[in-house]
Amino acid sequence: MGSCSLVTSEMKRNLLYSMSVSKFHQLIKKIEDVHGGICKDIEDSYLSPEACNIWFNKEIDRKLPFQEKHVLQQGSILGNLEEIGVLKRCNINVECCESDLEEKDDNTAPAVVEFGAGRGYLTQMLADCYGIKKVYLVERKSYKLKADRSLRQKESLVLERMRIDIEDLNLNAVESLHCVPYVAVGKHLCGPATDLSLRCCLSRQDGESPVLRGLAIATCCHHLSQWKSYINKEYILSLGISKDEFHIMTSFTSWAVDDDHGSKLPGVDDIDLLDSNAKEEEEGEVRDASLISVEEVVKKMKPMERAVLGFKCKQIIDAGRMKWVKKHGLNSKLVKYIPASISPENTLLIAGKPNPSIA
Repeated sequence: MGSCSLVTSEMKRNLLYSMSVSKFHQLIKKIEDVHGGICKDIEDSYLSPEACNIWFNKEIDRKLPFQEKHVLQQGSILGNLEEIGVLKRCNINVECCESDLEEKDDNTAPAVVEFGAGRGYLTQMLADCYGIKKVYLVERKSYKLKADRSLRQKESLVLERMRIDIEDLNLNAVESLHCVPYVAVGKHLCGPATDLSLRCCLSRQDGESPVLRGLAIATCCHHLSQWKSYINKEYILSLGISKDEFHIMTSFTSWAVDDDHGSKLPGVDDIDLLDSNAKEEEEGEVRDASLISVEEVVKKMKPMERAVLGFKCKQIIDAGRMKWVKKHGLNSKLVKYIPASISPENTLLIAGKPNPSIA
């Protein structure tokens, strides 16, 4: 994405602080109303699949520098894919033979494309525990201590590392993926990278396209999201939220992870962000409201109120992504895949199996 079109954090703050106080409160109320209507069904789905026990129990040689919390996160991502039928545990030890792959139903996939792969640890776990045979790692940066060496030692595993911007990637051009069923995963897709990955998977379909069986993307860094690349502008506009308001909402999301809220964070529906002062001002009962700036109002908000507002905005942004995936033919949902005490960035967009409502 060209830097000339980038809306920076400073530009987003300027949009926020240039609002009138009444417009600010109107936006907060809009966020409250929208969130109340669409985000009640984000369930907890903390999974530790049996297939990953060799990792959980440290039964494999792990020379790479892993943190246990990352193992829990990766395991839950794969467990959620297994639960919806996109992954199946191999029958013979750890490695799958070709006959195992042939016996799998049409919704499972022998290949994985990991977007924003970094060092490739998520795919390493996927290959170790589910016997994936074709691995494609998409990452624009160069890393040391990659999982690639260990992956290449696996017999009959095909590995391609593609050093490219996701925005420039066309999976149809990857010959070894033509007509191949695959699962898309991503654990480090900051802001617009989530939208670019979804577009890469579900656009430009033709007769030789890779066959997307399912996806699991852990969304993060919503404050970096951009209107230009956001996948479901139509949905946001249908909520009565403008382009500028969208960018302000992305700015709010940074408040969700400013502090280590962890398990202290109440349910996002438990706090009324329109406190008594705001409601009075909204009703025109506060005198000289024009003398109050949005910046002053924000400073008076309690940290927990800011955090809850941030989380609500993150979930609205992710709901648009989930609905876009559903519209493009997959059953999709949002889940909380790990406790907030492990990471406040704990939302997973999961999708798989053809949606029967799509012809």
